Amino acid sequence: MSEKPFDEPRLAINRVYTRRGDAGETGLAGGQRVPKDAPRIEAYGTVDELNSFIGVARATLDEIGAAELGSLAAILLRVQHELFNLGSALATLPQDIHPKQARVTGAEVAQLEREMDRMNRDLPPLRSFVLPGGSRLNAELHVCRTVCRRAERACVTLARAEQAAPPEAVRYLNRLGDALFVWSRWVSHITGAPETLWEPNQSASGLAGT
Repeated sequence: MSEKPFDEPRLAINRVYTRRGDAGETGLAGGQRVPKDAPRIEAYGTVDELNSFIGVARATLDEIGAAELGSLAAILLRVQHELFNLGSALATLPQDIHPKQARVTGAEVAQLEREMDRMNRDLPPLRSFVLPGGSRLNAELHVCRTVCRRAERACVTLARAEQAAPPEAVRYLNRLGDALFVWSRWVSHITGAPETLWEPNQSASGLAGT
């Protein structure tokens, strides 16, 4: 059996609150204290938020219980692990990163591309932009997509502010945002939920002219 690329977690959480954050600071993985609104905290905090929303979408998938959606449930669970790995790297200054520390790599990016290509082959071509909705799961995946784009922007800001964002962070989040869009369409296609296309003249001013 080949050696695992990343170290297993070695921690014990015996107490949730420490009171050390009451002054508006938090600790990085290397022990450094930084403001809670620092770009690095914003970046991995948004990744954590995205992970939570993907958990909501996974729970909805479980409630639907459709066997044909099982492949997406497995993908979303894997993505949650990958996002936690990304958060670990973002919470660590570059000089403190260990070679065996969890992170995202080109392998995760390539896997998302393969899954997107496979599912996109099942979908009809678009003739307009898509509005979130049609089903709760579709809307939840669009929420994930928009939070993912915000996480991507936060990592770009971090890279510009500190020139120290993990090199694969933006690439991974960029592909994940694309994948979440494809998955939102795919679940509608598989479940037969309607897709709502953007129609500019369905606005109040457009309808007033009819």
